[in-house]
Amino acid sequence: MVVFQPLAGIRRKPLVAAAALAALLGTGSAAAYDWKPLPEEPPSPSHNPTTPAKVDLGRKLFFDPRYSATGTVSCNTCHNVMEGGDDGRPTSMGVHGKTGPRNSPTVWNSAFASVQFWDGRAKNLEEQAKGPVLADVEMGVKELQVALNVVASIPGYQELFKQAFPEDENPVTVDNAARAVAAFERTLITPNSPYDRHVKGEEGAMSEQQIRGMRTFNEVGCTACHGGPAFNGPQPELPEGSGFYQKFPLFADSAYVEKYQLLADTGRHQVTGKDADKYMYKVPTLRNITLTAPYFHNGAVNSLREAVLIMGETQLNKQLSEQQVDDILAFLEALTGEFPAMELPRLPSRSGESVIRDTVTPVTGGAH
Repeated sequence: MVVFQPLAGIRRKPLVAAAALAALLGTGSAAAYDWKPLPEEPPSPSHNPTTPAKVDLGRKLFFDPRYSATGTVSCNTCHNVMEGGDDGRPTSMGVHGKTGPRNSPTVWNSAFASVQFWDGRAKNLEEQAKGPVLADVEMGVKELQVALNVVASIPGYQELFKQAFPEDENPVTVDNAARAVAAFERTLITPNSPYDRHVKGEEGAMSEQQIRGMRTFNEVGCTACHGGPAFNGPQPELPEGSGFYQKFPLFADSAYVEKYQLLADTGRHQVTGKDADKYMYKVPTLRNITLTAPYFHNGAVNSLREAVLIMGETQLNKQLSEQQVDDILAFLEALTGEFPAMELPRLPSRSGESVIRDTVTPVTGGAH
């Protein structure tokens, strides 16, 4: 686990904090920082090499709601790849209208994260793919095998699994389903943003204000955590399962903390039970950040401007000027990349049977 904690979580005078951060971070001009573009090809791990057949199967499973407890919730429900890769809600809604405690991170560019979930409890996309199926506030299935049995009962899926895993005698397994979903998710990358083109030398790819914001983003200390090609720190280079975490909020006496209930969740501490992991979260990507409101682990902030101000106070111990915020926002707009063409897949049919489970109790009457 990699943890960047530049200063103790107490308030200091801004100039002292700025000096300490500069010494620790080595921040300076935008030219001095090692700006990196996003790779144009996603990773393909040796334990699950990407193949077209796996991606095809994974795409279908990603969009198929039939292996949720009610037949109403798919991966795409919370991670809408036709949009920003999230669902636009503070926290996602699963089966029976249940909502969880955390905001859905975007699935776009998740291939460049070394761990998954806000608390890093999954070491890779394969593990992550299994989690929502069992979560009672997401897909709500009691056992993974139960979900797989639904898939296995659909004739068209049998052949798709055989094509994706031709070396397996019995290819329709829970692990192979997770491998296929992960393989599809690794194709969800968005390179060639204005920022990427700029750092590759394309003149005019970014506006003057965006370039100024890029410099400001570095000078105030944002790159300490949100650096690297995915703006999620060193995660693309870290060994799988080794997360990059930061305490949030780091300076907890900001008025924003109470206003947005930022301490209501203890973060990674819920996974490890260690005091040192209280309020520690995986550093999220800033790629396509203008498309993925609301922000933070609890989805409490709708405005990206407000989010930047909050980060200034709670993480950098700085009150950013209006000009600094305007410039940083302009730079963040330059992180929106090119989205690959996305077509809805045709799912294997089970003619004559509804995707909705018979166990779902009909809801009548108006809203409460």
